[in-house]
Amino acid sequence: MLQTKDLLGLRDISAGEIEELLDLAGQYKRKVKGGEKKFSVLSGKTLVTLFYENSTRTRTSFELAGKYLGAHEVNISASSSSVQKGESLIDTGKTLQALAVDYIAIRHPMAGAPHLLASTVNASVLNGGDGMNEHPTQALLDMLTMKETFGSLKGLKVAILGDIKHSRVAKSNLFGLSKMGAEVWVYAPKTLIPVGFDRLGARIARSREEAIEGANVVMGLRIQLERQSGGAFPSLSEYSTFYGVKDGMLARAAKGAIVMHPGPVNRGIELTPSLIDGDRSRIEDQVTSGLCVRMAALTLLSRYRENKGL
Repeated sequence: MLQTKDLLGLRDISAGEIEELLDLAGQYKRKVKGGEKKFSVLSGKTLVTLFYENSTRTRTSFELAGKYLGAHEVNISASSSSVQKGESLIDTGKTLQALAVDYIAIRHPMAGAPHLLASTVNASVLNGGDGMNEHPTQALLDMLTMKETFGSLKGLKVAILGDIKHSRVAKSNLFGLSKMGAEVWVYAPKTLIPVGFDRLGARIARSREEAIEGANVVMGLRIQLERQSGGAFPSLSEYSTFYGVKDGMLARAAKGAIVMHPGPVNRGIELTPSLIDGDRSRIEDQVTSGLCVRMAALTLLSRYRENKGL
């Protein structure tokens, strides 16, 4: 069982909690793929998706997770809410508290926003991505996909190539995978690797070849142009030439290596189309894993709430 009422990041939860989340998500995945989509875990409860940034995969999977578990699901978009009138996050939280909401999945451009919200509401808060900090459920779905492919995360070499600096996905994957015994290598232009990232446990490769050599997983990350303040690299074409993963490069990877990406993919920039659509790609499977990881997170939080009388 999770040890707090919220799921805010992977930096502060244990390997045992991660294992429990992955095991339950795997059970849900088998059921959902078998056509079972109706559960009563959250019957009578309310889930609010509160998104201050655009999203397709994360938002939709949280919504479907709530619906499949039997919750009343309410979608709040910042562009059509009182945020446009100047309402603060704390005041939004107070409003949701007064409405007796049970679960809030939030995505916010500012790091720490889910933590602030969690401290002001009785509802369980799930971090759907906060600034350049963490994206815990994305990392969990990545780990589920890897575990299902290889049977275990221990001993895997995971190469992550792309915009490490702005990536909350990279950080959550580093925290989670390291706790589960995997080795995380990263490669990007020096301007896109945050100072001190190696002190968090990452191995920083000197080349694409070194990152991919013997890797079980090759993960591309989207170049986040909306977060760039200019000058990180000369152009997308040059980034693709010197830092993108190309056809034939998987020959250096371990036998049975897979290709992953959190999406959306800039085709031909981070990965070539043949890698994205090829037999080794697990990108579509990651989406299914995302739904089931979020179902598992909501289920385990519901057990915590029930145990604590919340």
